[in-house]
Amino acid sequence: MYTWESVSGPGAIDDLVADAHAAGYPDMTVRRIHDWIAKGLLDQPRLRTRRRGSDKAEHSATQRRLLLLLLDKRQQVQHLSSLAQVPLAMWLWWDGYVPTRQAQRAWVTWVGRGRRSQEVAREGAGGLLEQVGHQLATETARARFVRIITELGNGKALTVRGRAELLDAVRDVMEPESVFAASGLVRALGPAQAPMTVETVIGYVEALSIALGRTLDGKADAALLERARAIHRASTADYLAQRGDLATEAGQFAHLFREPALQQQFDQAGRQLLLLLGMHLIHRRIETRG
Repeated sequence: MYTWESVSGPGAIDDLVADAHAAGYPDMTVRRIHDWIAKGLLDQPRLRTRRRGSDKAEHSATQRRLLLLLLDKRQQVQHLSSLAQVPLAMWLWWDGYVPTRQAQRAWVTWVGRGRRSQEVAREGAGGLLEQVGHQLATETARARFVRIITELGNGKALTVRGRAELLDAVRDVMEPESVFAASGLVRALGPAQAPMTVETVIGYVEALSIALGRTLDGKADAALLERARAIHRASTADYLAQRGDLATEAGQFAHLFREPALQQQFDQAGRQLLLLLGMHLIHRRIETRG
């Protein structure tokens, strides 16, 4: 079987097609390679020139290996937009594999437009519900939570009235009246240093909404993405240094601090970057106002 290790050097687009066929994917064509480049799944090849005429553009060995990884992961996703998280994850975590110009195209592909951007917003809302929702929250409260956050993630402005509605929706799933009304207690998830409360979740939702809006407006440029990646790497280094202590203090939530598997890193790359962009934009807006 043709594997990642089988690639020994750079190659032209015909070599990428041959790689795919050798790995057992006969449907890969030159036209599809160009389509994947346009979507950011692969990077643009490097042009080579000589004194007379020109050689075929060349893809790096890293990009040839990335193609094999993408072909393997394609069996696990329904849409190419989801596959865009593979180069995004590689760009977020490791140097030398995916350039920012490619990550920018992959980011736009992952977010998408129309129905796809609605799916991204709905997936984010569902994932957040799984993370913070109380087991005794009603189905009505859960549906309302997902609906409101999906609408905000798909471009609806967060007005004063909308924020009040969001607050009620978050509280209904985090602190259902059947459990918390009589006690007067406030629910906080995670470690004592940075617990996730109702207000924390509101900030999280606002960040996702702002980041999606900026992307759909075509304003998530390379500089903004690189700034988000720098913040991600710095915060990750701090987190890794504290993860053991955080897991100990988290008690029953210790599983939240386990090291994610490589597949999880791929699956979570889009939402991670969405939150990073949103938090950075909120922080920058606060600084500007100040």
